[in-house]
Amino acid sequence: MMRLVEQHVIDKRDPRYAIIDEAAFKSKNLYNAALYEIRQSFIHGGVYLHYEEVQRRMQSHEAYKALPAKVSQQILMALARNWKSFFEGLEAYKEDSSKFLGRPKLPKYKHKTEGRNILVYTIQAINKGGLQRGLVQPSMLPIEVQTKQKGIHFVQATITKYHHLLHISSR
Repeated sequence: MMRLVEQHVIDKRDPRYAIIDEAAFKSKNLYNAALYEIRQSFIHGGVYLHYEEVQRRMQSHEAYKALPAKVSQQILMALARNWKSFFEGLEAYKEDSSKFLGRPKLPKYKHKTEGRNILVYTIQAINKGGLQRGLVQPSMLPIEVQTKQKGIHFVQATITKYHHLLHISSR
C-alpha cells in the first residue's frame, strides 16, 4: 500500500505555530506523567505497565484530558513503543554487549519547560466537514490547514526548535 504524505511547514511567524506548540507541550506533559507511572512501577516493583494499564490509569489525569482522547491514546502508544525498544535493546545487549557502547537506558523524560512531544491526529480526531472542503481541522485545535489529500489516514505534528511540520498522510 502506497501512502501519500503532504508536508506543511508552520514557522514561528504563523499564528498556528503557538497553537500547535501549546498542544505539543500538553503532549509532553502526558508523555512525562505516563512515563512516571511506568518507571515507578518498573523501578520499585519490577513490573512493566503495559499500554492498556497505563491507558486505564491516565484517563482521569488532567494531562490526558487536555487533548482529544484519540490523540492522548496515540501518545501512550508511542510511549509503549519506546519501552518495547528499550526491552529489545536490553535483550540484544544481554546476548552480545560488544555491539553497544553501554547498557540501554530507560526511556527518558522530556524537558519540563523546553520539552515538546509529537502529536498524532487520527481520522477520528479530525473534523469531517472540514475535510470535505479540503481543510484539515484537528480536534480541539482552532486551526485549519489547506490540503489536496483525500482519504486522510492521520495528521502528525513534528516539533522542531524553529518550526512545526504537519504531515498529512493519506492512504
